[in-house]
Amino acid sequence: MLSNSPAQKLKTSSFTVVISLALVLFMLGLLGLVVINAKKLSNHIKENIGFQIVLKDTTTQAELDILKQEVSSSAFTKKVDYISKEEAAKKLQKDLGEDFITFLGYNPLLSALDVKLNSDYANIDSLAGFEKQIMQKHFVKEVIYHKDMIKQVNDNAKVISVYILIFSGLLLVVAIALINNTIRLSIYAKRFLIRTMYLVGATQGFIRLPFIMKGIRQGIIAGLMAGFLLAGFLVLSTRYIPDLLQLQDPNLLVVLFGSIVALGVLISGLSAALSVRLYLRLKTDDLYF
Repeated sequence: MLSNSPAQKLKTSSFTVVISLALVLFMLGLLGLVVINAKKLSNHIKENIGFQIVLKDTTTQAELDILKQEVSSSAFTKKVDYISKEEAAKKLQKDLGEDFITFLGYNPLLSALDVKLNSDYANIDSLAGFEKQIMQKHFVKEVIYHKDMIKQVNDNAKVISVYILIFSGLLLVVAIALINNTIRLSIYAKRFLIRTMYLVGATQGFIRLPFIMKGIRQGIIAGLMAGFLLAGFLVLSTRYIPDLLQLQDPNLLVVLFGSIVALGVLISGLSAALSVRLYLRLKTDDLYF
């Protein structure tokens, strides 16, 4: 049986490096998606908690308009909706499935402003300050918000962020080590050629350049492959989780894909340069081990 030629072995080695690098970059890309979507999901949840400003029956239209304008123009507000007592009654009747107004003989509900917060202000301290400020209005009956839920959301977001940060750091270290070892093994087959070129007078920069350029090409190819895999994964995920599409920011995705390619180029190019430097510094006898 004929053995593979050296050229075929080199092609196989280069293919292995590109595939290994692409898979590692794909995993880093997935982690990037998790980080981006976790933050956006946390913000989405915070912005949908909000609070209600319950108004007294004596509130005039002018007072309502002034309050609505004041709240709408505040930095903490994302959206304000006015809910009349009639609208509140219809919603409650629909939820209960009963006409409680006919039973009671009157509508006990009050009009309110339903306020959705910007995520940066969705915390207990900010809401307490807003409540104190709004309650100074004589026509405001009360401010309703879920303190325990808001605290739990913020606490969970902090814990998840810490775990994601730690996992991201560990995965990046492992990825760099795997890519570096893979590229070093591919250059190992050419250690004698590197040593021979050095002995005949070639400069270290001249010897390194072809390997660095090859590493950069491999990084670009692997980064593009990882980007296609990531795009396919994202498209497939949105088919099963349609709401995931609403969380995606095209600009952030472009930055993520560009970062994957850039990271592949940086790691593979740097690993190639360091590997060649290692074999240049080895003694001739050490090249046989």
